Amino acid sequence: MGMLWFNGTIYTMQGENDTVEAVYTNNGKIIAAGKEEDVKARCSAADQRVDLQGAVVFPGFTDSHLHMMGLGEAMLQLDLSSCKSAEELKEALKEKACHIKDGQWLIGEGWNENNFPDQRIIHKEELDEIAPYNPVLLTRVCRHAALANSVALERAGITEHTPDPSGGIIVKDEHGMPTGYLLDQAADLVKAVQPPVSDEELKTALHTAVGHMVKQGLTGGHTEDLNYYGGFKRTFQAFQEVINETNWRFRANLLVHHEVVDDVFEEGYEYGAVSDYLSFGAMKIFADGALGGRTAFLRESYQDDPASSGVRIHTPQQLSKLVQKARKKNMPVAIHTIGDKALEYAVKALEEYPVPAGKRDRIIHAQITPPDLIERLKRLNVVLDLQPGFVLSDFPWVEERLGARRLSYSFAWKTLLSQGVMCAGSSDAPIEPVDPLIGIQAAVIRKPPHETHNGYLPEQKLTPFEAVSLYTTGSAKAVGKETELGKVAPGYAADFTILDQDILTMPAEQIHQTKVLATVVGECFQYNRLTSGDY
Repeated sequence: MGMLWFNGTIYTMQGENDTVEAVYTNNGKIIAAGKEEDVKARCSAADQRVDLQGAVVFPGFTDSHLHMMGLGEAMLQLDLSSCKSAEELKEALKEKACHIKDGQWLIGEGWNENNFPDQRIIHKEELDEIAPYNPVLLTRVCRHAALANSVALERAGITEHTPDPSGGIIVKDEHGMPTGYLLDQAADLVKAVQPPVSDEELKTALHTAVGHMVKQGLTGGHTEDLNYYGGFKRTFQAFQEVINETNWRFRANLLVHHEVVDDVFEEGYEYGAVSDYLSFGAMKIFADGALGGRTAFLRESYQDDPASSGVRIHTPQQLSKLVQKARKKNMPVAIHTIGDKALEYAVKALEEYPVPAGKRDRIIHAQITPPDLIERLKRLNVVLDLQPGFVLSDFPWVEERLGARRLSYSFAWKTLLSQGVMCAGSSDAPIEPVDPLIGIQAAVIRKPPHETHNGYLPEQKLTPFEAVSLYTTGSAKAVGKETELGKVAPGYAADFTILDQDILTMPAEQIHQTKVLATVVGECFQYNRLTSGDY
């Protein structure tokens, strides 16, 4: 039994302003799309009819890079992202500390000193005063830095004699004592001594994330979680139980961290589909950190810290060997690169070891893209996973880090698209809100909606169609599914994001106010606020 979708504005995303009057679906696929009279001719009396009552339909939005397990965790743990000062953060910790037992970990997520008037990094001694008998670990919004108190450092064996781990920095004071501020791989030393989460906690976090994402209009997500929760088998089992063995329909593409790629193959899996809604994606590699903590790896020093040019996670030789390993397993790679030097390393490795035929590499973030590297990117079969929401959280302080010259070729989405570089849209949640409408609006106006200027680097603004394309056709290209996902056309999946307003024609400053009326995956409603029809 099929379904007829009609009486709305249905964008196909096959071209700007390309719409159809009706769509007929069956068995999770689009069978016909076009004039209502023609499409109705395909229907039988037994088919269901969905009267859209003027709603606006797009191909299902997909977030091309996030951390779904981390999103669920952040929703269940202490959220520090709204703290506007160090004192406000400390008050939130004091409140939480009152409700936990001695010895229990106090975990917080999302603090950002760039939101503080003095941009002050809290010292471990301040955390010791709040929780003297509890290990404390507070992950920065970028997830490339963390704060730990003395109890947590002691459990991790971090002292004044502990050397910096490869790809990380243990920040120390003028006397050589750890301050509690840990950058990139250094934070992993503390995470390694945390008690493991239970299987039920993993499933609860993932279930929470998926439930939230479908309410935001997302029909899928490309997520990187498999190396952080007690190993591949436990984490993948949670995905199987939540995605495959419940009533959820949600298209989860799982990036495979290079440290667990052997585990995937030893368990009998390989790159590609596991089921209709679960698949293994590219091998994930970190090349550097983030701009907020000055761990993004730059060609030149930071303008506001001339002694530092960031942190490289791997040498060029190590990065190339990891890409070579992926090729031996017939896999594409997804390389986290924020700084331009990290991007240079990544491009060189992809040139040295081209992606296997029929597959496509990914570069995640690509925030600083000098012209010479764009020219080299154009010759590669690669998609850049962009995060439009970063312009809301990184400006204006990012100019202090980079200076005007480097900023001119950073966050350069219009340039990348105009040069023919394939791009996809994402949130990097829980670092930024997972709501794709926030990302779409950010790509179009490049500023928070309440600010009155013309946007940060306004020459890089996207059109609404280009912005929506990032989350539809762009995300489909990122996983090589552009003939199956991201468009409303015969043969494509019946995945729809249904909105109450037309975000391609409404005032751009109001896009974030649009309401999601329904999220449809494989012809089935996963979230539904429509009030009509016999579905």
